[in-house]
Amino acid sequence: MNQTKVGNYRWTICALLFFATTVNYLDRQVLSLLHTRLEAEFNWTNSDYANITSAFQLVYAISMLFAGRIVDRLGTKWGYAVALIIWCLGAILHAKAIFLGEGLSAALAVLGITGISVSVLGFMCARAVLAFGESGNFPAAIKATAEYFPKKERSLATGIFNSGANVGAILAPLTVPWIAEKWGWESAFMIIGAIGFIWLFFWFIFYEKPEQQKRLAKPELEYIQFEPDEQSALPVAKHVTDHQKVSWFKLLGYKQTWAFTFGKFMTDGVWWFFLFWLPSYLKVQYGMDNTDIMVPLAVLYSMTMIGSVGGGWFPMYFIKKGYTPYDGRMKAMFIIALFPLVVLLAQPLGHLSVWAPVILIGIGASAHQAWSANIFTTVSDMFPKKCIGSVIGIGSMAGGLGGVFMSKLGGGLFDYYKSLGHIQTGYTIMFTICAVTYVVAWTVMKFLVPRYKVITDL
Repeated sequence: MNQTKVGNYRWTICALLFFATTVNYLDRQVLSLLHTRLEAEFNWTNSDYANITSAFQLVYAISMLFAGRIVDRLGTKWGYAVALIIWCLGAILHAKAIFLGEGLSAALAVLGITGISVSVLGFMCARAVLAFGESGNFPAAIKATAEYFPKKERSLATGIFNSGANVGAILAPLTVPWIAEKWGWESAFMIIGAIGFIWLFFWFIFYEKPEQQKRLAKPELEYIQFEPDEQSALPVAKHVTDHQKVSWFKLLGYKQTWAFTFGKFMTDGVWWFFLFWLPSYLKVQYGMDNTDIMVPLAVLYSMTMIGSVGGGWFPMYFIKKGYTPYDGRMKAMFIIALFPLVVLLAQPLGHLSVWAPVILIGIGASAHQAWSANIFTTVSDMFPKKCIGSVIGIGSMAGGLGGVFMSKLGGGLFDYYKSLGHIQTGYTIMFTICAVTYVVAWTVMKFLVPRYKVITDL
């Protein structure tokens, strides 16, 4: 089919997914950028902060199991809208964390539970609401990508919308510290949290399922819904029954599900660690705080945009050489998995300048985004559309649990080595884990699914 005549409306949908993901990451990063300010105000330890971030990750992990199912049930349009409303309200709720904490503390006291910090309790509650809403972003975005893009374009589309995470991570350090400095930390949560409601207006105007989308030309719809079956080389129609239920237990019977799940568990925690702990690292290692961290973090996360978009394009190079989408993706992912190894040098070279770890960690974080763009797409490569959201949910739940593990491990290590007078050793250990985990993840994924195999019996 002549691609120059099919139209480009699907890229409008990709743009909507990009901006939603930008808002998603803006909202989740506010806390990490205000960590040192809040730490001083409420006398938090590293373990207190780890408990707050772990509350987000744990609720996010559990919610991801159900978010994919909910998105499959509600459909992409309403599933995404409901998720965004909840996470924006959760983001705003952080501004009232002390009020929340006082109420929860009083309720727990009635049950005989005392001694929990009001501030920690309040922020944990706000993070839980934020996590529940944000869990819907990626299942909905991946489902929308599967609906609007043929397989050969999905990794590129996923890479583009996933780069919204990087844009959010860039904009956050450029705005949040300044807002907090000018109007207070509560205003930072409220202003950033309210941005998502603007996106919601455009989502309802421009999104419909492709079959119902009046702005989508017929040639483009046919291009989206028609592609060769890689195994039989025969054309196949991609019509599916979206509301047909597939049980989680049945999905867990496939090695493809376990490969995606293990890959997410191993690697998501690395991104969470960078996102939540890098501002603290810059303060501990280099004495940088508040607006001082704006430029280094903006530069670091600017680098990740290259990985996200480049990672989405990279497997297309192999696919054009005749590889199946899955095989091309796995070949690209192996090369991508090698790049985070440079993070091993972050601490040894850190004495040279703050820019040594910033650049090296930026390469590792960029590789993560390239990896992420591809690991998500392995699901839509092999599973039918009706259960993509559910499989994404299972794997993302595992990724959230990996994030809990990394956050708790980091908090414990940092408090332990801080008591010994050299907290930097804790960061050395964590950076080592971050560096090697992708190679381990790829090896296990390849072992579980050595060759491309479409699931046809669901």
